[in-house]
Amino acid sequence: MNWYSDHSAVLHLVCGKIAAGKSTLTQHIATRPHTVLISEDSWLSTLYAGEIRALDDYVRRSRQLRSVLASHVEALLLGGLSVVLDFPANTIGQRQWMKDIINRAGVAHELHYLDITDEVCRTRLRARNASCSHPFAPTDAEFDEINRHFTPPTDEEGFHIVRHEP
Repeated sequence: MNWYSDHSAVLHLVCGKIAAGKSTLTQHIATRPHTVLISEDSWLSTLYAGEIRALDDYVRRSRQLRSVLASHVEALLLGGLSVVLDFPANTIGQRQWMKDIINRAGVAHELHYLDITDEVCRTRLRARNASCSHPFAPTDAEFDEINRHFTPPTDEEGFHIVRHEP
């Protein structure tokens, strides 16, 4: 029997502040059969090593990466593979890009929302920065600057939201 006949592709998305645990969760989800993980941080740190020094740099490079990867993600989904996007779905604009992929591919989705306090995220961020285990090491000031743009998802956006709390 062909596994395609029993497998429905799902696009998994993640929303949460810096160091909320998005990458850890996406790595776990990606262990499911017929599931592919695509990590924005991995792509950005490889393609644009040393070029992302400020929020504007990240926004520009992330936009470029998204424009290239959208059709690839759709192709994977249409081919029957589930995709875990380790890209922040932290603003309405970021989520709209993901919603467009869902609509074009016509697949199910789950928006995993990690509702973690700033205090917990800051503690995790400092530990992650100290361990040098992540390609980017935002400062407390950068944490504040980036999280000013954070907008929690709402039901009105039309996503199937799976809430994760500590």
